[in-house]
Amino acid sequence: MEEEEQLRPFMFLMTYMLLKRRRDLNNANTQRRGEIQRRIRHRQYFLQRQRRTLMMMIAGGMRSNVRVRTRPWSTTPSTDWWERVVMTEFQPSDWLDKFRMSRETFFYLCDKLRPRLARQDTSFRLALPVEKRVAVALWRLASNIEYRTISTLFGVGKSTVCRCVRDMCHAIVALLSSIYLRPPSEQELEDSARLFLSNWGFPHCVAAVATLHTAIITPSNNASDYANPAGWLSVLSQVAVSGRGKFWDVCASFPGGTDPADIFQNSSLCATAAEGGLSPALPPVFMGNSLRYVLLGEACYPLQSWLMKAYPEEKGRGSCTALTQPQRLFNGQLTRALRVSEEALLKLRARWQCLSKRNDCGLDVVPTMILACCILHNMCESHGDAFRAEWQVEVTEAESPQPTHKQPLTHSIDQSQAEEVRQLFHDYFEEQNN
Repeated sequence: MEEEEQLRPFMFLMTYMLLKRRRDLNNANTQRRGEIQRRIRHRQYFLQRQRRTLMMMIAGGMRSNVRVRTRPWSTTPSTDWWERVVMTEFQPSDWLDKFRMSRETFFYLCDKLRPRLARQDTSFRLALPVEKRVAVALWRLASNIEYRTISTLFGVGKSTVCRCVRDMCHAIVALLSSIYLRPPSEQELEDSARLFLSNWGFPHCVAAVATLHTAIITPSNNASDYANPAGWLSVLSQVAVSGRGKFWDVCASFPGGTDPADIFQNSSLCATAAEGGLSPALPPVFMGNSLRYVLLGEACYPLQSWLMKAYPEEKGRGSCTALTQPQRLFNGQLTRALRVSEEALLKLRARWQCLSKRNDCGLDVVPTMILACCILHNMCESHGDAFRAEWQVEVTEAESPQPTHKQPLTHSIDQSQAEEVRQLFHDYFEEQNN
């Protein structure tokens, strides 16, 4: 018993020292793990910061080898980049550059689309605000950059970006077509005819008809039908452009290999013009004759009494039919007037670059996207939003040239009357030249 009493203090001391040693080891391990986790977090933050900066450089169209002046919002976390930066710090030039419209036009568009785009919050997540949904879609239409980049930029999923683009395009077509893509009134017809005469020197004309090819990825079915005359795959659209450079009528969704004359003859524009719907009830007088307003078309369209096209230079085996001087004068004036459609389409593709670069959306979305872009173009023009020349230069240098279409082999059903009308314009330009 005495020996046990003598060993008890020693046992207590040893137990205490062992517990203290274990506690020290645990503390050291905890500190070591904490230091490792701190370094991991620091490294992740550094990599995320580099990634956000790279995404902003890509979204802004900047090259990585160019020294970039740091902006206050270039390293802002993507979760609140929209709320804290775009909504509070974007300058007017930023709105125009990124969304292709002014801040006022942007919120006007959001208000118009709210009935179709507003979503209800759920117990699982908050719905995206209409403004953010529209901003995501506009960024895609304006830049045509990848969904992944936009996803990182706005802090939303890739599928959300795709859904925003699809929903907004459908909403624009459903809600804004009746405002910005509709048949012209009699006053608008008169204004367009006056502008064609004053700006382009062609009288008694209200619109120019042209084609637009939008490059697409290879479709899963009937890919050969989408090969256009230039050899690349596209969706073909027919547009009618007024003297103000706005679109009055758009027919989209046709394979790139379709004959434009077939599209035109089966379009509502052709039916409306043939019935006199693009002219006042009492046709105006031209060269002493009561004559309905006419449209101007490229060589691929059939000559009609209400659709003027250039005189063809018919080439034979070893010779060609030379045009007379008045005929060449007519062709020159018509080619000059057709620039209104060329410039409108170039501005359309420059403002909404999803139409100038290869569009990777499905064929079920592309036609609606084309219509939506035409409506947005008309809206921006109506609201007086600025158009930057550098957008046009960028598109001209980057995109593939639009294909040219051949002269149709068939003649119009009213060829004789159409030639008589063309002769009136032929005589008009001959008189003006003398």
